[in-house]
Amino acid sequence: MTSVTGVSAPDPSPTSSVASRSTGRLGDRVFSGLSIGAGTLVVVLVLLIGLFLVTQAVPALQRNEVNFLTSSEWTVSGEHPRFGVAGLLWVTVVSSIIAMLLAVPVGVAVALFLTQYAPTWLARPAAGTIDLLAAVPSIVYGLWGLRQFGPVLVPVQQFFAQYFGWIPIFAPNNGLSGNVSTIFVVGVVLAIMILPIVTALSREVFAQTPRAHIEGAMALGATKWETIRTAVLPFGKPGVISAAMLGLGRALGETLAVTIILATLAPGTPWVASLFNGGETFASKIANNAGEFDTPQKTGAFLAAGLVLFLLTFVVNAIARIVIERRKAFSE
Repeated sequence: MTSVTGVSAPDPSPTSSVASRSTGRLGDRVFSGLSIGAGTLVVVLVLLIGLFLVTQAVPALQRNEVNFLTSSEWTVSGEHPRFGVAGLLWVTVVSSIIAMLLAVPVGVAVALFLTQYAPTWLARPAAGTIDLLAAVPSIVYGLWGLRQFGPVLVPVQQFFAQYFGWIPIFAPNNGLSGNVSTIFVVGVVLAIMILPIVTALSREVFAQTPRAHIEGAMALGATKWETIRTAVLPFGKPGVISAAMLGLGRALGETLAVTIILATLAPGTPWVASLFNGGETFASKIANNAGEFDTPQKTGAFLAAGLVLFLLTFVVNAIARIVIERRKAFSE
C-alpha cells in the first residue's frame, strides 16, 4: 500500500491480527461461560431450596389433622398436630398490599419529581437522601414504628374503626384499634421500608427516557404533564412494575420489623379478618418460634409455612415477569 508521500507503508501483520482476534474470542468465551455458570448456579440454588422445603414439610403435612390452607389453628406438638396457614397468609398478604398501595404511588411521584421537575442542585442530594433510607436496618424501622410512628397512626385507626367499623376489614376488634401493634401499622411501616427501592429503580428508568420522545411531545405542543403521561410513563412502565415487585418481595419476607411491631395473638384467640387485629406473618411466625425446632414434626410444620411463602414469592415474581415481557412485546 502506498502512502500520500509515495512511500510504501508496510501492511499490518497478519500474525498480530490473528492473535488479537483469538484473544478477543477467548475473552468472549470466558465471559459467556462465567455468565451461563452464574445463571445456572442461581437456578440450581433456588431448586435446592425448594426441594429442601418440600422434603422437610411433606412428612409433617401428612400427619396434619386439619386443612393446611384453610385452617388458622397452630398446634404442632403432640400426637395430633393441627396447623394451618390461613391466618398467616392473611396477615402477610394484607400488610404487603397496604405497603404497595402506599409506597408505589409515592415512589413513582417522587421519581418523576426528581427526574422531570427538580433542578439539579436539588435532585442529586434528594436522591441520595432517599437512597440512604434503604441502608437503615430493619430493627431500627421496627423500634421506630413501635415507639414513635405507631402512636401517630392510632387516631387514624380509631377514625376508621368509628365511622367504618361496620365493614369487616375495619372492625374495631375489641378495642385493638387503639393499639400500635396492628396489621395497619405494620403495613405503613413496610411502605416506608420499600419506598427507597421503588423510588430508586423508577428514577433510573425515567431518567433513561429518550430525549427524542420528550422533545417530540413538547414540539407537538404537549404540556409538561402531557409529555410525562405520553412519553415518560409508557417508557418506564416495565421498570416501575419491576420496582414494585422487588418492593413486594421485600414486604412479603420482612421479618424483624414485623416481629417487633405486630402483636402475637394468644393461643385460642378467635381470628378476625380486620386491619386493626394482631397476628403473625410467615416470616415472623418462624422467627418467633425458631427455638422450638426440637422435633421433626415441629420443624416440618414451620418449614411448610416457609414453603408457602417461597411459592407465594415465586408466583408473584413470575406474574411480574410475564407482565413485563408482554409490555415489551407490545412496545416493540
